[in-house]
Amino acid sequence: MIVLDACVLIAHLDAADPHHDRASALLLEEANSTFAASPITLAEVLVGPARAGQLEPAAIALRQLDLITVPLGEDAPIRLAGLRASTGLKLPDCCVILAAEQERGSVATFDDRLAWASRQRGLLVRDR
Repeated sequence: MIVLDACVLIAHLDAADPHHDRASALLLEEANSTFAASPITLAEVLVGPARAGQLEPAAIALRQLDLITVPLGEDAPIRLAGLRASTGLKLPDCCVILAAEQERGSVATFDDRLAWASRQRGLLVRDR
């Protein structure tokens, strides 16, 4: 399972994003894998389309990826607080790590800080 960071999904959905080709190549290369994201990540991805009045097309595009939404669990507040304190990452990035740890998956991101923190926690990082 590959847990996707918002930057990968945002770049994939936006052809004008500087990382669009990189994101699309990563998703295509890993097409036989299961993709997942936390609800917080998915909300983060959908903010821009919602502001632009394009929420439904963006939601459809995400559904076409057959993304699994990873529920963060009842202990999420405690685990996220620990991750935030130990890594210094923002909470949305901590949600990516938590989802990957829960699912024993890897992380796909173009964010250097998130990639570094993920590797420090023993997670495989796919950053193409």
